[in-house]
Amino acid sequence: MDGMWADLLPVGRDDTTGGYRRHAWTPADLTCREWFAAEAARRGLDLVVDRNGNQWAWWGDPDAGEAGVVTGSHLDSVPDGGAYDGPLGVVSAFAAVDRLRELGQVPRKPLGVANFTDEEGARFGIACAGSRLLTGALDPDRARALVDAEGSTLAEAMRSAGLDPGGLGRDDETLRRVGTFVELHVEQGRALVDAGAAVGVAAGIWPHGRWRLDLDGEANHAGTTRLADRDDPMLRLAAAVLAARAAAADRDAVATIGRVDVRPNGTNAIPSRVRAWLDARGADEADVRAVVAAVGAAAGAGPVEESWTPEVLFASDLRERLAGDLGGAPVLPTAAGHDAGILAGAGVEAAMLFVRNPTGVSHSPAEHADEADCHAGVEALATVLADLTGARG
Repeated sequence: MDGMWADLLPVGRDDTTGGYRRHAWTPADLTCREWFAAEAARRGLDLVVDRNGNQWAWWGDPDAGEAGVVTGSHLDSVPDGGAYDGPLGVVSAFAAVDRLRELGQVPRKPLGVANFTDEEGARFGIACAGSRLLTGALDPDRARALVDAEGSTLAEAMRSAGLDPGGLGRDDETLRRVGTFVELHVEQGRALVDAGAAVGVAAGIWPHGRWRLDLDGEANHAGTTRLADRDDPMLRLAAAVLAARAAAADRDAVATIGRVDVRPNGTNAIPSRVRAWLDARGADEADVRAVVAAVGAAAGAGPVEESWTPEVLFASDLRERLAGDLGGAPVLPTAAGHDAGILAGAGVEAAMLFVRNPTGVSHSPAEHADEADCHAGVEALATVLADLTGARG
């Protein structure tokens, strides 16, 4: 495991901030994909890239009979993200394969390792794009037309990486191979710290989504235009930011406006247009929707929904089985979205393991997991995979 980390950690890392910029289909992301392919080859696993660009490394033939058990996560990042969000699940998946082989255990079912593409949505705005396309939750025409900040479409980015965007869409052939999916992930919070446990099991994922606010104004001189004559959309943005915090607090939800595009973006110019993106989540869908409505009312503009994921409750029998495999590991909810949640929402049997994060910080260079806990996560994942695949020595 440690050798894999050493190879992967420098990829896409900003020396100034210490954070990662592994956005989908950029050179850093492509290097991560090459790393994944090399790790699969090193273990003699069969590499398959599906029509949406997701990578699958198989131990055993997933087309020979019974559907397989798959583990893994993603390798892309948010802007200045941490080292563990996504990569810990992929590294641990390969390490769990190694552990099973060290123990002389051979799975009776095919065992796969997955790297889902564009999970964070940092470049094109749609989170879990690879798994959403795979399951049919994201329209392929919409996906191909998504545009990044530099004006490049997703279709163009895929072509530049040597993939055909014309093949995007629901992939029943790939889905048939996945009988069960178990995603290991660094915890994005402190529940395991409070529980005194290195590894936990996910109960489910809160409903969550992303919305865009389009706020129009009138460009004008910042020095010569009287306050009474200004049509400044930044004021409506400010109202929206404050409303997001207040409405979320009132409804025991969370909401953030973390991305803003200002035109023309000049220090001495009143903006002509402001675009802002709202992320809202909560335990109850009605509360999340109420927060979004309150933000729209404060901004004087209807929020445009760009993505929505309803509540996901992982199957109780599977999560209890995993918790039992791990000696009664704590079961906890999460407000973070994951590919496992997209697959579960599409009817795939899915579960998640969390590894303790002592800082409780994620989507930041401060994100962390202790080495001992990472190794405990590998042991836990290997134990679970041995059970689910019926591995024998």
